[in-house]
Amino acid sequence: MGILRRTVFLLLGGVLLLPYVLAAGLLGQMIADSEPNRAGAIAITLVTVLVAAVPPFLGGTRELEITAARALLGVDLPDHDRTRPPAVETRLRTAIWFALHLLTGGLIGAVALIAIPVALFAFTERIGLTEGALTGLDLGLLDSRDPWWALAGLLLLVVAAGAAAGLGRLAATMAPALLGPSPAQRAAAERDRERRLAERNRLARELHDSVGHALTAMTLQAGAARAVFDADPAFARQALGAIEETGRAAAEELDTVLGVLRDDLSADRRAAPTLTDLDRLLTSSVLAEIGPVDVPAAVSREAFRIVQESLTNAARHGSGPATLRIRQDEELTITVTNPINTPIKTGHGYGISGMRERLRLLGGELSAGPDGDQWRVEATLPIGPA
Repeated sequence: MGILRRTVFLLLGGVLLLPYVLAAGLLGQMIADSEPNRAGAIAITLVTVLVAAVPPFLGGTRELEITAARALLGVDLPDHDRTRPPAVETRLRTAIWFALHLLTGGLIGAVALIAIPVALFAFTERIGLTEGALTGLDLGLLDSRDPWWALAGLLLLVVAAGAAAGLGRLAATMAPALLGPSPAQRAAAERDRERRLAERNRLARELHDSVGHALTAMTLQAGAARAVFDADPAFARQALGAIEETGRAAAEELDTVLGVLRDDLSADRRAAPTLTDLDRLLTSSVLAEIGPVDVPAAVSREAFRIVQESLTNAARHGSGPATLRIRQDEELTITVTNPINTPIKTGHGYGISGMRERLRLLGGELSAGPDGDQWRVEATLPIGPA
């Protein structure tokens, strides 16, 4: 089936070649018969040649060839971009492909039109169904009465089938190079893919940091409320209120990120939190020492997420109130410490690796792990452009 489809593709080129052949024959006859006004005939021929040379460079021709190659050659090619005109290099590659398609199609069509009748007549002549069908058909050492014409006809069929299979396979191999994207287009597509992956990774970090922090804070508050529910109802109510606020803030951030994932441009999205929104993170279990901070918006947004994940990390690995210190000099330094009273639980979370990725994009550094009897996370972010 694949060979048959490829043969049909080649014969399609022969069909497209037919008007060119007819026009060439007509113009040649006109030039030969117009002895008194040959200059005018030649001028008409040149204009016709220029008009005939236009189709191979058109975007519609490229789209037609891509569709035919995908359907008949089984080649995976990208759709023709109708939104912008093809580049000159793309037009040239399409014109080369179109010319090769016409030439190979014409060759296969001519061989088929010769090989099939000759082979059939050769066999029917031998078995007596036709008589004199090959009369006058002399080719080199073979004449119309030679019994070897049957073998020659069979050989001609085999050559035609082999040529069609070989040229079809060659066309399928060359199609991506001549009809596929150019190197510049492939590089642009790769950059676009990398941009989409980076955006997806960024959104994954946002979800992990915001939702992870909220779940950790809610778990701690719920545990504290349960422990003192009977002894200190006021504190339990305060903890439940904190759980409510944390859940509401997490739901808002989740809606924001999901809106980006849906690419819903009409969604009412909140701006990403910055260091000015640190009060969301400063609960009663956090001791904060924050100096004056004046950093670019991009650094402030990433710093907020790093503080958020650092506090989550400290709550997961340590116990008791965490200490948050933020100071700014030549760099912005964020330090979170928490006492370690229980063995550290190792897991497969993405918090620390996510913070490292954020800092790497900004040119910063991160250290996280046990430091004596404390769990310590320290991040440094350059304030200037990275």
